[in-house]
Amino acid sequence: MISRFIPALLAVATLTAAANAPAQGTLNLYCSSPNTAWCQGMANGFEKATGTKVAVIQKATGEMLAQVKAERANPRGDVWWAGPADSYLQAAEEGLLETYRSPNLPQLHDWAQRITAISKDQVSGVYGGILALGYNTEIIEKRKLPAPKCWKDLTKPVYKNEVMLSNPNSSGTAYLMLASLVQIFGEDEAFRYMQALNGNVSSYARSGIGPMTAVKRGEIAIGSTVLHGVIDDVAQGFPVKPVLPCEGVGNEVGSMAIIKGTRNLVAARKFVDWALTVDAQTIGLDLKEYAIPTNRNVPLPGTVPDLADVKLINYDFAKFGSSETRKRLLARWEKDVNAARR
Repeated sequence: MISRFIPALLAVATLTAAANAPAQGTLNLYCSSPNTAWCQGMANGFEKATGTKVAVIQKATGEMLAQVKAERANPRGDVWWAGPADSYLQAAEEGLLETYRSPNLPQLHDWAQRITAISKDQVSGVYGGILALGYNTEIIEKRKLPAPKCWKDLTKPVYKNEVMLSNPNSSGTAYLMLASLVQIFGEDEAFRYMQALNGNVSSYARSGIGPMTAVKRGEIAIGSTVLHGVIDDVAQGFPVKPVLPCEGVGNEVGSMAIIKGTRNLVAARKFVDWALTVDAQTIGLDLKEYAIPTNRNVPLPGTVPDLADVKLINYDFAKFGSSETRKRLLARWEKDVNAARR
């Protein structure tokens, strides 16, 4: 399933202003999509559909999880939308989310409904994404580099300083990669692989969009991403191509949830219901954001891939979305991978 990313200039209402507004008819939307236009498109669409004023605050998934935790005693957000399910499942386990089962849930694909079941009705799936690599075709040709085909190709000396990844402590996409590699290779072998790869990594970006932004600008040859992020860039005319590594790839279910203690519970529930409709899930496609909608009734353009054609691993959302597993893997990555670069 799949995700993203075309930052756009726009005025995002500040959370302070939203917090001072009357609770009736307002909604504070925490958005973890790196596509600013998509965040604002959802806000505009909901306002048009319901008349509810929406303030948008945008951060990477890991950073938004940290903010929701920090605000636990005094929640300032109402709905958290977008970003991989793993972070949402941790938030659900830690009591940070409201329980709400939308009546629109039966319209979703089974793979999306599983996230709601795992979270005990605290999380809803809004799009799917597939873990991928992307590379700049012009750099590959100019530097006479082979196009990578597998995860293990990235450790070859020829890719010295030619790879950019993201930090899984702040990026949901990067945690998806970390968890996928552990499931593909086994934990110890996965960390040996990442340590070997370290020498070829130029830097670890804070957000999941960072590597492909550098790739499409011609600043680096290869970057980590999600498949629809590369498809988005190809549609815009950038000289990039996707790679689905031969060993297999994990998938994400971009999710949403109502934040525990919201002051605007009625509006938050309305947003969740609306965000699962065909009209709401068409907004991303209209913006050329080619993630897979979770509503099975959304007409799909040819740019959205068929999941049956992708070598997906059987990603264990329950295990790798658990607080214990996430914290342990992130701590080990920081110690064994990130700290080793210093």
